[in-house]
Amino acid sequence: MAQRHLDPTAGPVPADALAGYLRDQATEFLRALRLHRETGAGAAASDGSVEAARALRRAARRISASLHTFQPVLDPDWSEAMRPELAWVSGTLALEHACTSRLDQLLLALHRLSGAPPLPARGTATPRTRALAGMTLGTPGTTASATATAAAHGEKALQGPPVPDHETRTGGASGNGFPAEGAAEAEHPTRLRRTITATADRKAATPDRGNLTVGAAKAGALLDRQLTLARTRAHSTALQALGSSRFHAVADKVAVLASEVPLSPAAAGADLRPLADAARERLADAVAALPLLTAGSPYNAEALIHGLSPDPAPHPQDAPWHQVRLLLRLHRYALEVLHAGPDPGLLAAGEALDRHRDASEAAAAAAQAARTPRIAPATAYALGVLHADQRHEVEAARYAFQRSWQKVTIGTL
Repeated sequence: MAQRHLDPTAGPVPADALAGYLRDQATEFLRALRLHRETGAGAAASDGSVEAARALRRAARRISASLHTFQPVLDPDWSEAMRPELAWVSGTLALEHACTSRLDQLLLALHRLSGAPPLPARGTATPRTRALAGMTLGTPGTTASATATAAAHGEKALQGPPVPDHETRTGGASGNGFPAEGAAEAEHPTRLRRTITATADRKAATPDRGNLTVGAAKAGALLDRQLTLARTRAHSTALQALGSSRFHAVADKVAVLASEVPLSPAAAGADLRPLADAARERLADAVAALPLLTAGSPYNAEALIHGLSPDPAPHPQDAPWHQVRLLLRLHRYALEVLHAGPDPGLLAAGEALDRHRDASEAAAAAAQAARTPRIAPATAYALGVLHADQRHEVEAARYAFQRSWQKVTIGTL
């Protein structure tokens, strides 16, 4: 199979296309910056400021990527000075979002692995739903607190089933299916046998998950403390960065870029297509170095290798996949400059690599939490299960990328 090339019958793309693209992205950057200032970005950022920060990152990434791919037709001194500054802006603003999404992903995985109902979406939970979510984790005292919270908000508390292994076995009004003491002889034998059989079947269908549930609750609380602290620090860092003289200098340069793009003398009569094709070739070479044959085999467990390594450094086998993700983004942005239509295969491949990055970082966060001194064995066990689950997500994302890349590479020979 061959990598799909740009249409050879199409005419050359002049440098004016790049200039127009950079002006558009600079305008988006300035618009997002104004929106961020209008919506406010204090200690508790609003939804508008979060969306504005996302738009700032999006525009900064596209400008920086275009400066990298089409550097020969741009002023070299200016582009070399702008690229690291834009990368600093994008990376600083991305930290808070990364901590928030990582915590959401890990808590959802803990609920799924515990067999508990899924958590509501972040930001939409009411006090009652949060209290009920605490009940499902089985944290000591959460049942009483959930009932009190629901009553305080004028809501009827839901009565869940008895806690496993702590049921009242005296029967009668307890409603556990057994007759009260002294009343067994009054029941019909067939009815009594049917009641006992149904109760035994129900217990067999719902095995005891007490240890995992308690461990998941404590693991979730530990992850929430660590990642919330990291998110708060990232938010403070972003606020300091946006108010710094360094960022104001970047914003001033972007404002100039919105009206004037510093092209090099070589831009006159230059064709952007060979530069975009070079970005595609770099992507193809990086993908060729990936173990796609192994990734194409479901349940290959390759992502679990070195899972018990005591080294706190990032997983070594993930680095080539992260690099491919960055090169794929450069290729997509180069196609945007050429006004090429979006390739569904590239979009699917990019989404798979995004899931790969998220699962890899979530697994690293679970492993880091498991290294916390003096945690309970049940908590450590839950974090170990969570780490293995996220490494399986890494493996699934690699498989999805391999399938998507097959559709991308099937092109003109």
